[in-house]
This record gives sequence, C-alpha cells and structure tokens, in this order.
Amino acid sequence: MSTSTKEKRVVAVVGATGRQGGGLVRSILEADDGFAVRALTRDPESPQAKELAALGVELVVADLDDARSVEAAFSGAYGAFCVTAAQEHPPERERAHAATMAAAARAAGLAHVVWSTFEDTRAFLPPGDERMPVLHGEYRVPHYDAKGASDAEFRGVPTTFLRTAFYWENLLDGGGPARDEDGVRRLALPLGSARLPGIAVADIGRCAYAILRRPDLAGRTVSITGENLTGAELAAAFADVLGEPVRYEDVPLEVFRSLGIPQAAELANMFRFTQDFETAYAGARDPAEVRKLHPGLLTFRRWLTERNPR
Repeated sequence: MSTSTKEKRVVAVVGATGRQGGGLVRSILEADDGFAVRALTRDPESPQAKELAALGVELVVADLDDARSVEAAFSGAYGAFCVTAAQEHPPERERAHAATMAAAARAAGLAHVVWSTFEDTRAFLPPGDERMPVLHGEYRVPHYDAKGASDAEFRGVPTTFLRTAFYWENLLDGGGPARDEDGVRRLALPLGSARLPGIAVADIGRCAYAILRRPDLAGRTVSITGENLTGAELAAAFADVLGEPVRYEDVPLEVFRSLGIPQAAELANMFRFTQDFETAYAGARDPAEVRKLHPGLLTFRRWLTERNPR
C-alpha cells in the first residue's frame, strides 16, 4: 500500500523535465515508497511539464535566475535534487545557478540535497600545463569545472556530491557508429586506449533516488558509472548488438579539435582529461560499488540492447 501524499517526504527536483531530473522523477514515482516529487519548471504549459502533471506530480514555477522563486520552491521540502544545464548556459551562469540553489537549500533547512557535479579538471593540472587549452577565460573543461568549482557553495548544506559520467545516449545522438564508404561501420572517438566512464541517463536518476534514501551519505562524494569501457570495447558491444562488424577508430585530439563540430574545443579537452587522468577519473568510478547502491545498474550491452539501435 502506498504512503499517503501528506506522509511523504517531498523532494524538490530541478531539471524535472530534463534527462537527469526526469530520471529521478520517474524513479520516485515508480517506487512510491515514501517520497513525493515537487517539480520545478519555468513553463508549466510545456508538453513535458503537462506530462508530469498528468502523473500527479506537483508543479512549481521557478527560475534559477530568480532566487526568490527557488527559495519558495524549496520551502517545506525534505530534500532537493540540484543540477545545472551546461548545454544551455555558459559556465559563469551555471555557477550562479548553483549558488542560488545552495542558498535556497540552506534557507529552507533541507535535510538532504543531491548535487549533480563533476571533477574540476583544473585541479589536476600542474602550473603552466597547457595540454588542455584555457576556455572561457579560466576553464579547461567548462561543463566539468563550473560544477566542480560550485561544490563549495554547498558546504554547510547536508549534500551528497553526485559525480556523474558520460551519457551513453550521446553515442546514439549523432556520436555512434557511422558507415564508411566501404560499408563498414566505425566508431570514431578521440579516446586513445583509455577507459571512458559511461552510464545510462536513467541510471543517474535511479542512483540519485537511492542516495536520497541514504541520509548517511550527506557530506560524501559518490562517483558513478555504468561501465568504464575502452573505444574497442564500446565498438565490440555495438557489433554484438547490431550483428555486424564495428571498427573502433581513434581520432587524434588535434584532428577532433579542428572538425568544426559544436563545442569541439571543450570536448577535445574533456577527452584529453579522460585519457591523461584515467587513473583518477575512471579509477574513482567503480561499477561494483555503484551496483551496491543501485543493484539494477545497466551494463552498456544491456542498455544498448534495450535501445535497439538497429
């Protein structure tokens, strides 16, 4: 029997209509075991927001550029899931949004916050090291660094720092195996022989939910991955699922940087970090440990099979 809404602990979810927040919303709704969702949205009339409302989710109009609206949305909640949208905003705005959420969580006296973050890659580089060129004036991998730098905003708030990983969905959104002129599929990535920590977006939401059920994790950093796979291993999984050969092609970073694709410079730096700091980056993400938190964690092959990319 489900717990009545009045007895449930309310979780305010930032990005509820997006990938990570949406995954958390679905996890809470599926479990129906003591938590309720309060979805923050800028546009309650959007199709995604209306879909959540139809599922019985409480919608609250809030904008991360309006601190008062975020404070009101967090007020009275048990906890919150906080995330920033790197694809929509420059790093300084991401940092401002993180500061707004942290301040609102502090003012609301939230019992537990999950902050979706990453390593600040600048901390790994010795002075004068230019292997990852500076971007936006001070960053190396802006969508990592802005989040990592914002961790400090959440100090003093009961927060679990959830360090995520590469979305496997990116491999099907234009980044997957393409067919060569000779008819053979190839997976081209600037990865060298390094292992890339990757995860299904839905599993980020499931991990966030598992963390919210563990108040003892407040104050700790939890780094997650579905699997840490080399380019050759990713290609082999594609080959198994597609039923035809897939060849991994390592793209030199400088070639990738010059391709003219959106955010090529930032992505090149991200893959440089993945290669050069594999021990610290992939090494901090152990699927076996993540599976203790979320036993249903998907492997890449299982995720790919369920997505049926044929």
